[in-house]
Amino acid sequence: MLRSFASVLGAVVTGIATLVVLLALAILPFLNPVWVGFGQERAQAEAWTGFTQAQLAAVTGEILGDLVLGPPDFDVALDGAPVLNERERGHMRDVRDVFARFFLVAVGAAVLLVVLRVMARTRESRARFWTRLRRTGLAVAVGTVVVGLLGVVFFDTAFEIFHQTFFPAGSYLFDPRTERLVQLFPQQFWVESTIGVGGVLVGLALGLAWLAGRRARAALA
Repeated sequence: MLRSFASVLGAVVTGIATLVVLLALAILPFLNPVWVGFGQERAQAEAWTGFTQAQLAAVTGEILGDLVLGPPDFDVALDGAPVLNERERGHMRDVRDVFARFFLVAVGAAVLLVVLRVMARTRESRARFWTRLRRTGLAVAVGTVVVGLLGVVFFDTAFEIFHQTFFPAGSYLFDPRTERLVQLFPQQFWVESTIGVGGVLVGLALGLAWLAGRRARAALA
């Protein structure tokens, strides 16, 4: 019974760590000005903000730089006037904190997976490790499709639940008529970015399932 519990625990730990790493890898391609600019163009951010394309690119690039590289001041200005108000800057600092914590956890999860692989020294343990990764990959792919379909249909509800979970109440609500943050990144931007992350996640998960399946068979050959 103890061995069975250890096996289940190992499978759960491996699965959670793999999910976190896959999600982090799926998010990374979207933290760049090329995608953000493309998404803003489709969401008509120029019309929302009244900025020219050059102004929009400059403002967004500085915000993205503060988010990814820091320092998280988010004090971008246009013609000497601040683009974001203090409440918007505060929310962006909260966003950066969430991102920093998540990617720190993802690095830890990646290290844990490497340790688990190194500890798998017998043929059986190596095959078990890769089999767990294969099953996790398949589960993540299927789960992402199901959750993604529900998320697209009920996007507003999912968006609200996400923000209620990770941010102080009310700190993420902005008026699109007067506040720049939601004009720079309209709802369509977030819908399409979420779909994009989901698509990349499914691709990574299926790729992992294929690779891990091959490694599991090779370990037992």
